Amino acid sequence: MTHHTRAVTAGLNAPMIPKVKKVSLALNLGGIRMRNPVIAASGTFGYGEEYAAHAPLSRLGAFITKGISLKPQAGNPPPRIVETPGGMLNAIGLENVGVEALLTDKMPRLKKLGVPVIVNIFGTTREAYGEVARRLDGRCGIAGLEVNISCPNIKKGGISFGIDPREAFRVVSAVRKAYTGPLMVKLSPNVTDIAAIARSAEDAGADALSLINTLIGMAIDIDTRRPRLGNITGGLSGPAIKPVALRMVWEVCRAVSIPVVGMGGICCSRDALEFIIAGASAVQIGTAQFVNPGIAGEVVGGIADYLRTRGMSGLRELVGSLQIPPREGS
Repeated sequence: MTHHTRAVTAGLNAPMIPKVKKVSLALNLGGIRMRNPVIAASGTFGYGEEYAAHAPLSRLGAFITKGISLKPQAGNPPPRIVETPGGMLNAIGLENVGVEALLTDKMPRLKKLGVPVIVNIFGTTREAYGEVARRLDGRCGIAGLEVNISCPNIKKGGISFGIDPREAFRVVSAVRKAYTGPLMVKLSPNVTDIAAIARSAEDAGADALSLINTLIGMAIDIDTRRPRLGNITGGLSGPAIKPVALRMVWEVCRAVSIPVVGMGGICCSRDALEFIIAGASAVQIGTAQFVNPGIAGEVVGGIADYLRTRGMSGLRELVGSLQIPPREGS
């Protein structure tokens, strides 16, 4: 028997994986019903209208607004963005129109997008977080909130709410008391034990978690010997942070029982699939949209193709399906 014949025979005897004709990507993310697991991340999609002419928003599973505070915020001085190998640094400073302008000027258009609209909120005190949440509670067109707990607590010397499990619990509790809808908490990676923060947010009433936010970074102009960002430091995002994000998502998925949304360096469907296999129920795409505004739709199609060719009819079969081989001697 020739090598070619043996190869053909082996192929005929191999088990066939039947392709499914219809794949369902629908999911319920902590009370938010989505047609697929791909979400446009906060801060990279503006207020939705900016991308309308460049990409079909109907392909999204959900859309998250820029971070919204109680009052309008001007942001940091320029320069605000610096490209880095494998990513970018940003120090926008959470510039936004404020909660009242969001409701009066932005929401009438956002409600027409045809996808769930999640509002990202932040504050510098627990009271500010709670008040923003209260003003958004029960508002038509808002599917849920994403709470950014990476912000500095001015009553605690500027230490981020998201690096202390007790402070994380308190600020999420304040939002939970003020808001009755689905609540997702966005976690900072700039911590020693992200699983502990995740458990605190879950205990405080979070319905879902999203991670990771940006890593703190810096860039220097060696010719002027000055920082390249007006704020000196900024948030690193893009492909360079994906291995860190993936590890943290895997850790958090093992630590909590609520859905987890993975993000950090996702640039294609293969990246998204890694997060889903690690345990994420959905993914957010951010920096990659600056390069390719249509990336979300491409990722949705890639996930569907992956499931179809492997005989899976739904997303649930893939979530958390990571296979870890036993160690020798165990």
